[in-house]
Amino acid sequence: MKATSFDIAYRAGVSQSTVSRALRNSPLVNEETRKKIQAIAKELNYKVDKNARNLRSQQSNTLALLLFEDPGVDESQINPFFLSMLGSITRACSNSGYDLLVSFQEMENDWHAEYADSNKADGIILLGYGDYTDYRDKLVHLHQQGTHFVRFGAEVTDMPVTSIGGDNVGGGKQLTEHLLTQGCRNMAFIGTISEAAPEFSGRYKGHQQALEEAGLNVEPKLQVNAISTEEAGYQATKSLLAKGVTFDGLFGASDLIAIGAMRALQESGLTIPDDVLVVGFDDIPMATFAKPALTTAKQDTVLAGQLLVDNLLSMIAGSKPKTVLMPTQLITRESSNRL
Repeated sequence: MKATSFDIAYRAGVSQSTVSRALRNSPLVNEETRKKIQAIAKELNYKVDKNARNLRSQQSNTLALLLFEDPGVDESQINPFFLSMLGSITRACSNSGYDLLVSFQEMENDWHAEYADSNKADGIILLGYGDYTDYRDKLVHLHQQGTHFVRFGAEVTDMPVTSIGGDNVGGGKQLTEHLLTQGCRNMAFIGTISEAAPEFSGRYKGHQQALEEAGLNVEPKLQVNAISTEEAGYQATKSLLAKGVTFDGLFGASDLIAIGAMRALQESGLTIPDDVLVVGFDDIPMATFAKPALTTAKQDTVLAGQLLVDNLLSMIAGSKPKTVLMPTQLITRESSNRL
């Protein structure tokens, strides 16, 4: 006969509810008991009846991961920075006994209602930068209807939204201070700094702080807007060079922007790092293989994925998680090492 959770409870000498918690990897069950129960379940070839469990709990035991479609180098329409985070989120869901439903965010439709209101998912993870001015109203709607959701990105200060993100200000300051130690005094910043891009704005703010603390002026003419693509970084840098503006360092607001900027610099006959030092932000895999390899601020995507899932599950359980800003790590490579 098919084994039941009561059979496992009898063998383990615990209650059926303890078995249920142990099979969900609940922290309420100590590790020794949890391993014992899971070993018995495996021995009995026990399988959780998700339909019955969900019917009892009125939960889907599914989380929805909604990605912004970002223009990129391939047909995936996913910023490569978020690919490793996607793997971390998938593992964290699996370890917590949750399924993960992955889809793109359809900005023209009520995607928030599609997942929460229809009980397709117990909570939503929003991933990808996008244009904050475009999706802010969606966040307001999600909050007003009581949807459990978390997002990766800069801290939202005008509404109670839980965000997991990197310390953009700290990372921007860290990179600029590194350029200063390498002898740079005139630095270009490539990346949009309007309210549509709060992450890039934070990085620029850190950049400004480092310059001001070093007694240097912040030159607005050295800042050029660009979205997070190589093409945008390439075109923005070409426009800066065409104006005849001189600079000895370049800060790309993302690795993709910085890689595009390096191509524009090299095509113009400038050598990296002898003529211009270049840094990026994110530490995507491509940064290591760029020529020269790109100095950057590393954001811990593995930790971010785990924190997104943990905080969303905590919210579903009734807690009120807080926004977490993770420190960045300076990764120095050939693109900025002149001394």
